Amino acid sequence: MINMAVISLKDIAKYLIKFTIVVAIIVGIFIYTSKLKNNVGQIEILQKNTFLSCLNVTIPGVTSINNTKKEKAFINIESPLKLALGIELEMMSSLSNKQEENKNIANSNNTKEETKNEQEEPVQQAEIGLKTEVQSSNVPNKYTVQYNGVKIKNETNYKLTKEILTPNINIKTENILIFHTHASESYTSSEKYKYKPTGNFRTTDKNYSVIRVGRELDKQLKSYGYKVTHNETLHDYPSYSGSYDNSLKTVSNILEKNKDTDIVIDIHRDAIADSKYAPTVKIGDDYAAQLMFVIGSDGGVTKHENWQENLKFAVKIQEKANELYPGLFKPIILRNSSYNQELAKAAVIIEVGATGNTLDQSITSMKYLAKVIDEAIK
Repeated sequence: MINMAVISLKDIAKYLIKFTIVVAIIVGIFIYTSKLKNNVGQIEILQKNTFLSCLNVTIPGVTSINNTKKEKAFINIESPLKLALGIELEMMSSLSNKQEENKNIANSNNTKEETKNEQEEPVQQAEIGLKTEVQSSNVPNKYTVQYNGVKIKNETNYKLTKEILTPNINIKTENILIFHTHASESYTSSEKYKYKPTGNFRTTDKNYSVIRVGRELDKQLKSYGYKVTHNETLHDYPSYSGSYDNSLKTVSNILEKNKDTDIVIDIHRDAIADSKYAPTVKIGDDYAAQLMFVIGSDGGVTKHENWQENLKFAVKIQEKANELYPGLFKPIILRNSSYNQELAKAAVIIEVGATGNTLDQSITSMKYLAKVIDEAIK
């Protein structure tokens, strides 16, 4: 026996309607989901651009993220968390660089400010007519020749005649060059100038070596109206050997660009490494390190046609020093070595004090040396 179910048209219609509704709902959900996904993508792009723009405007440092970095960052971003993390890292890096930059600028400004303050300090020029008294030292001042009160220790085979020693020279005096062949030479530490030596009475810190002495002479001479070039190159570092070869190149280059410079001063410190040797002169209430000219000649290998003019210049300066501040200078030493003095008509070495002197005393000497130079050549 076969059972048959009878389906009416009404039931068929009902099923078709339900089926159509279900299909419509599925299609609608699919379309809605697709649109929503597109909209979300556009919103993310908009949010990314807007977020970064806001950061660029409101947070300094994010502006340093270039477009290439932005594009690369967003290509790889898979979520808002990565976006935020990437931007935060870029921002932190930028701010760190900015802080370092500001720190460097601050340090530079501090250095400039210190230099500015030092330069703006009113220069106290030396007075004349002061009582002068040479302090006793452990090393006697030997000499072989004397001209008009100027004592000279002649270590050459030349006979120093009156003609050679008479300071009748004609030099250009507007420009003055100061440099240091042995720039790391230093002094005994004092309460005001304490330093850590980098050798036997030597330091590479320019604030505590003969370079600091040169700065003082530079400042003093400028107060009298001279145009001064002060070269602070460490010609004796890292190797002491070859110092004069190094300074020869430096001075030659400077003079090539400044052909009107006749006065060239190489500032040293006496090489005697004895802390007890401190040649000093008291001028008024000041204690100043004694000075000494060292003049070369053509008795060595180097051709040196200017040596007699160099010697005349030293005699001229020391004559005036003996007049204003007797004892400021020790006897001039004349040697066979040229010391690069063949480069100019008034090229000299001036040794300022010795290892037993302090930087204070050596700086004080420059006040009186500048006065002497000005009075002698003006």
